Amino acid sequence: MASLKEVKGRITSVKNTSKITSAMKMVASAKLHKTQKAVECMLPYEQRLFGIMSDFLQNGVEEKIQSPFMVKRDEVKRVAIVVFSSNTSLCGAFNSNVIKAFKQLYKEYDALGKENILVYPVGKKVSEAVVKLGIKPEGSYVSLADKPSFEEATKLSDILMEKYVKKEVDEVILLYHHFKSTSSQVLTRETYLPLTIDPAKVKSQSINYDYILEPTKEELLENMLPKVLHLKVYAVALDTNTSEHAARTIAMQTATDNAEELLQELTITYNKSRQQAITSELLDIMGGAQD
Repeated sequence: MASLKEVKGRITSVKNTSKITSAMKMVASAKLHKTQKAVECMLPYEQRLFGIMSDFLQNGVEEKIQSPFMVKRDEVKRVAIVVFSSNTSLCGAFNSNVIKAFKQLYKEYDALGKENILVYPVGKKVSEAVVKLGIKPEGSYVSLADKPSFEEATKLSDILMEKYVKKEVDEVILLYHHFKSTSSQVLTRETYLPLTIDPAKVKSQSINYDYILEPTKEELLENMLPKVLHLKVYAVALDTNTSEHAARTIAMQTATDNAEELLQELTITYNKSRQQAITSELLDIMGGAQD
C-alpha cells in the first residue's frame, strides 16, 4: 500500500488537474456560445440566398445557364480534398476521427496518383498529419481554423473555384464536422464542386416570391453562384470551429468528472491508511506500556 505522503501528493495533483480541466471547460463553453451566435447570425442570410437561387432553378433557369461551377466532368482525373480540423488538442476524438476519415478518403483516390490528389488542410492538427503521411499540403490555413472569417474563407473558395474552372481539378470534396448539438458532432463528407442542387431541398427552401429583376435572371444567378460557394466554405469553417469547442467542452467535463471520482477514491485510501497508521501506533504504545 502507498504511503500517506504518496497518497497525499496524488490527491494534491488530482485537485490541481481538476481545477485546470474545469477552467478549460468553462473557456470552451464560452467560446462555444460565441460561435453558436455567429452561426445563428449567418444562417438566415445563407437560407435566404439559397432560397432565391432555388426559386430561379425551380423555374427552369438552370437549363439556360452554362455555369462552369455546375458542369460535371465525365471522368475525375484530378481531385482536391479540403479537410477541416482544429489547431489545438484536448478535444476528445475530434481530430483523430477527421484524420482517420481523411486517410480513408485519400485511399479511395489512390489510383489517380499522389500528384493528382490536392490536399488543402484547414487546421494545424490535420496539416501535421498530412505532412507525416508524406503528402505536400496546398498552403496553410491555420487562421481559418482558429478564427473563421469570411475574407479567409473567400480566398480559399476563390482558389478552389479557379482550379475547377481551369480544369486543374475535376472534383472538390469537403471533409468536416457538422455541429448538431453540444454532445453530437457529425463527420461530414460533401461535394463542393461541381455545385449540385438537391431537388427536394430546392422545394423545401423555395421562397416563391414574385421578383422584379434587373438585369436578367440568368445574369443574377451567375453572379449569385460564386457568393453561394464563398458562403459554403465560411459556413463549414464556422461549423467545424463550433464542433471543436463543443467537443472540448464535453472532453473537459468528462476529465473533470473522472478527476472528482479519482479524488474520492484517493481520499478513502488516504483515510484508511491514516486510520491504519494510527491504530498501529496505538498498538505499539499499548504494547510498550504492558512491557
